[in-house]
Amino acid sequence: MKSLVKVAGLLLVMTVFAHAAKPCEELKEEIAKKMDANGVKSYSLDIVGTDKVKDGEGKVVGSCDGGAKKIVYTRATTPAAKPAAAPNTAEPTKP
Repeated sequence: MKSLVKVAGLLLVMTVFAHAAKPCEELKEEIAKKMDANGVKSYSLDIVGTDKVKDGEGKVVGSCDGGAKKIVYTRATTPAAKPAAAPNTAEPTKP
């Protein structure tokens, strides 16, 4: 009975490590698909080393290669749209 519990525990640990060691490109594609499905537009996902992650420069949305790298989300900045000219609704004055 004890050996069955040990084997079950070992399988659980191996499963966790197998998921943590997912290749970065594969995880990045999965995250991008989810974001696109949720209607997120104008973003970038960057793969960086864990030691290269800086506060305030995006949000960490994933970890890959056994925790050696992180996937960082940043919202792309788009130039502000110019407001359209308001239509002239005033009535012309009669001379």
